[in-house]
Amino acid sequence: MIAAALLVLPVCVAQAQENKAERLDSAVVSASRASNATPVTFTTVGKAELSATNPMSSLPMALNLLPSVVTYNEGGTGLGNSAMTIRGSKGSQINVTLNGITLNDAESQEVFWVNIPALTSLISNVQVQRGLGTSANGAGAFGASINMNTGMVQAKPSARIEMSGGSYKTFVTSVAASSGLLPGGVYFDLAWNVGATEGYIRNADVYSNSLFAALGWMGGRNSLKLTYLMGDQCSGITWDGIDLDTYKVNRTYNGAGEYYDENGNVRYYPNQTDNYRQHHLQLNWTHAFSGLLRWTNTLNYTRGDGYDEYYKMNRKLQNFGINGGRSDMTYRKKMDNDLWVLNSDLIYTSALLDVTAGVNLSSYRGGHFGEVLWVKTLGEISNQPQWYSNTGTKREVGAFVRSEYKPLRWLTAYADLQLRSIFYDIVGIDDDFLEYGAQDSDRFDYRKNWLFFNPRAGLTASFGGHKLYASAAFGHREPGRPDIKENIKGDGLEIKPEKMLDIEAGYQFASQMFTASVNLYAMEYWDMLLETGRLSGSGYPVKENVPRSWRRGIEMALAVQPWKWMRLDGNATLSMNQIADYTSYIQIDDYSGRTHAVNYGKTTMLMSPSLIGMARLFLMPWKNGVLSIDGKYVGKQFLDNSMREELAVPAYFVAGLSAGYTFDLPVGKLAVSAYVNNLLNNLYYAAGWRWESYNEDSGRIDTGIGVYPQAPRNFMIKLSYSF
Repeated sequence: MIAAALLVLPVCVAQAQENKAERLDSAVVSASRASNATPVTFTTVGKAELSATNPMSSLPMALNLLPSVVTYNEGGTGLGNSAMTIRGSKGSQINVTLNGITLNDAESQEVFWVNIPALTSLISNVQVQRGLGTSANGAGAFGASINMNTGMVQAKPSARIEMSGGSYKTFVTSVAASSGLLPGGVYFDLAWNVGATEGYIRNADVYSNSLFAALGWMGGRNSLKLTYLMGDQCSGITWDGIDLDTYKVNRTYNGAGEYYDENGNVRYYPNQTDNYRQHHLQLNWTHAFSGLLRWTNTLNYTRGDGYDEYYKMNRKLQNFGINGGRSDMTYRKKMDNDLWVLNSDLIYTSALLDVTAGVNLSSYRGGHFGEVLWVKTLGEISNQPQWYSNTGTKREVGAFVRSEYKPLRWLTAYADLQLRSIFYDIVGIDDDFLEYGAQDSDRFDYRKNWLFFNPRAGLTASFGGHKLYASAAFGHREPGRPDIKENIKGDGLEIKPEKMLDIEAGYQFASQMFTASVNLYAMEYWDMLLETGRLSGSGYPVKENVPRSWRRGIEMALAVQPWKWMRLDGNATLSMNQIADYTSYIQIDDYSGRTHAVNYGKTTMLMSPSLIGMARLFLMPWKNGVLSIDGKYVGKQFLDNSMREELAVPAYFVAGLSAGYTFDLPVGKLAVSAYVNNLLNNLYYAAGWRWESYNEDSGRIDTGIGVYPQAPRNFMIKLSYSF
């Protein structure tokens, strides 16, 4: 019905109005984005490439072929819990923004991609900055940043419907419509997506849906836009992985929800799931004082709530505030959170000087609490007091000013100054305080203020198709909730903010048939937070500040198109990711809480491959068709910082194949696409975890690992219609 209505809508948009709309709309995201003259290392992926992505892929998986990016999926496919690293920096060190508003959880600083499904079908483009990059709102980027935009105003009405299906009973459907810019300056956009899969491993099933809606108006020098984004997901718990011995005989095993009935038979609890719903509401007003000066303001409210549900055997009831002995039980670990953000940016653009100045205010409240649902010896529990409850509050005030000045036609000088003031507070009892015998007096009572000054500067020289740039940036990152709470429950050591000096230097060349780039980087860390092997009283890994560490490397990229029907892309990263002097603290196996220290000297950081490479071949032998084959190589990684071979993730190579053809119809276009993932059927695992203990009598260190197996060869087919 929406598509039929759009077909008959009149379109009366002049070229001048289209240009004005583009300038006003782009101001929303330009504050945190790099321009072509900015001396930072970045890659921008447009709508066409995002649309061609495998519909099974979450956004991290869709960005997998970019330089220095490594991704994996806990369930083995693309849907569900996915994670990515960039230059070895993990998710909590990657700043992610949508229309200039941060998506990182204020406490953990992570982005849980499963909570925002189908982003590849909702956003119009994404820019990935490697290193500290430009000043960004929200949590400071400490290794990379990802800036996404939900879409520019379209000149004409359009609509799209896609239906996909494939291996592991995977189905994805999406519908989108846009009115274009109507007479009077009004426009609207709608998009809806639903996806489901059984996943590769047991209990990796996912059901997710998302809704995007935007209503806007442009008149004269003003733009007003209301945007709503909802993500809802229910997925099986997969983050435990499987131990290596089981992996060798049964790659699809997942112990989540496993228990034994009265007869000793193995059963699986069907609701061992992760559930979360998130709402984002954004209101933007942009005013153009002139063709040179624009002011953009965005007010954002994000509401999230969800829970994990578990079946646990033979638990001590008093640890959950219930009188009795031991029993099987089910319970939920719940959370809800509210985030308010206000961004205000003033943007001046001229032929010689670009200046952006902005302020951002944010207030976050996150509640964490547990509810017992059922006890085998008691039945269903009603009106049961929460066995734990704690609240995190985080407020931030930030300001920045960034300028690009051209003293010469071919030379750009760049300066960027950012100031962040953060207050963080945690109060209450954590989920495992009672479970592990702690007293009510063992409560969170953590309050901390930080003030960070982050300067950046650089130069860019451009002449012909050549570009040279160099920059230096200094950044800080505050500890996250997991870092803080496990230290409180462990030795109570004071943890410091991390500091990094990022030095980048690069060269790029672009012509009609050939583009190439090379970038050298040195990311020098002080007080980096790393897992050292020390455990909290409840058995969780405790992070501690490592005095000196670094990530140093070279990134190379190449694209060649010798003929109109063929293009070859490739990139490679060679790096050293090292700790200057690493000491591991291993738990002694007598349950005394004591540790045994082992010094390993200079080591390689965990989950940081020294070699990453990609090659992709596009063949376009016919006008509306394309065939693509790609391969990704990820070098050996280690599951901890000791660099022991028995704790290594072996290097792996994964290939993919896709083909598509578009039929021109009297009205619109019909496209058919097919995707083959893991073309060579490589049986590999891409990430994992390790445990270890020390035996004083024998002097032996016992270790074991858990891994996340990735799916073998699998298929997807997509059918789409658009006009």
